[in-house]
Amino acid sequence: MFMPKSDVVIIGSGLAALVAANRLCMEKNVIIFTKSSKYNSNSMLAQGGVAAAISSDDDWSTHFNDTILAGCGHNLESAVKALVQEGPRYMEELIQQGMQFDKDEAGRIKLGQEGAHSIRRILHAGGDATGKALVQFLLKKLCNKVQIIEHELAIDLIVNDGSCVGVQTLDEHSQLTSYYANHVILATGGCGGLYEHSSNDHSIVGDGYAMAYRAGADLIDMEFIQFHPTLLYVNGHCPGLISEAVRGEGATLVTKNGRKIMEGQHPLLDLAPRDVVARVIFEEVKKGESIFLDITMIENFSSHFPTITSLCKRNGISPSDGKIPVVPGAHFMMGGIKVDSYSQSTIPGLFAIGEVACTGVHGANRLASNSLLEGIVFSNLMADFILSQATRPVSQKALRDERPTVQSKNQLPTKEEIKEMMMKSVGIVRSKRELEEVVMVLEPYIQLKPKELHFNKEKICLLNMITTAWLIASSALHREESRGGHYRADFPDVNKVWDHRTITRNALEHAVVN
Repeated sequence: MFMPKSDVVIIGSGLAALVAANRLCMEKNVIIFTKSSKYNSNSMLAQGGVAAAISSDDDWSTHFNDTILAGCGHNLESAVKALVQEGPRYMEELIQQGMQFDKDEAGRIKLGQEGAHSIRRILHAGGDATGKALVQFLLKKLCNKVQIIEHELAIDLIVNDGSCVGVQTLDEHSQLTSYYANHVILATGGCGGLYEHSSNDHSIVGDGYAMAYRAGADLIDMEFIQFHPTLLYVNGHCPGLISEAVRGEGATLVTKNGRKIMEGQHPLLDLAPRDVVARVIFEEVKKGESIFLDITMIENFSSHFPTITSLCKRNGISPSDGKIPVVPGAHFMMGGIKVDSYSQSTIPGLFAIGEVACTGVHGANRLASNSLLEGIVFSNLMADFILSQATRPVSQKALRDERPTVQSKNQLPTKEEIKEMMMKSVGIVRSKRELEEVVMVLEPYIQLKPKELHFNKEKICLLNMITTAWLIASSALHREESRGGHYRADFPDVNKVWDHRTITRNALEHAVVN
């Protein structure tokens, strides 16, 4: 049997994946797999910028303190230091390589303000299209250097003798292939697609978490989901994100009668940490209020925010009216696959970068615009580590295409049922009873394997959604406190000091609460 092999396999095509590939491809053979198009990633949708202390008025220690404060003290301090100390250097490298960030009339890089930052330190590109600009820049650099295989779903990691040695994939024709590699890197993004309202690309449903869990890797802090306060809300749907940079330029959250809802809620008002703002909007909506971003004070809004202006117009909203309807939606996973300072998981040979990884930098609540920086910094640190290591032998054991001859009787919940359940019971505000119900509903499906689903792509994606949803609900049930992105209505004021809690297969194998 032909078993393709490379030095490095990367699963995912967002910023973290492309930064890693850019560093590794000069010395390693690199293959990138993505289940959709190479442009389907949360990075492509990132309107906000990159937070970095590059100004003479700024300092890494200030960025450090802002990150710890936003993360409710749950951050891993060594990881935060690496992020904020190394960030400016890697940003300068990107600029030297030709990446263009927005500049002012004097030719200096413009720095924006966003929530919970104590100083203007956000670099933007294309106004409100920073992620897209970064992805396109890196794809151009990688042209003809890296093989990118689109529309091929990674379904399971291959683990031989306790080490990850490859990945199984399904192509558009349901052809099952085993790819072997010295290093396997998960860069699959988060899991916003588990929720009815989300800023994420439609393809981002938690595949990486589920694959890592099935392989036996440890996961950590899965209960911490950040809900972005301002998703465009039209006719019950959320077609896109309204960047926090809009509030950074002075926009305020108001009711239809003009009442400013953040007054008296937090000293930073509309620029309070995202978990605070999201809960205030959530409570207002529960009372029947409609919430809007008042943008009347922002001059030249359309030229300042061209992506948002286009998004609004496509959905029948005119920014010139001065108010944009918004609701909170699932935005970012702070937890994920447990990794060390070089992005190594607990399985030798398996690495994780970007949102699918838990480096510890975000704590219980991510500081705005730290996500793109995380992808840049830790992908570079990981690449340096991989390049410094001697090539390890890879055990290639042929895997049989074991397709069951008997039709599986498992009737999986639908995608819509999962999204509704997660938004209602594992969303912005949670409680023990609702979390227990979700855990019990999803528990029976956790032991299913892709082969039991006849290697059907749609069903495997559903299984990944179910597995990740169960991990989040189980973790949220175990954390009896409110902190950052995890808010328990039955423990609203409890502030215990918790360590980062690791999730292993054994720890959550029987998480149903009787």
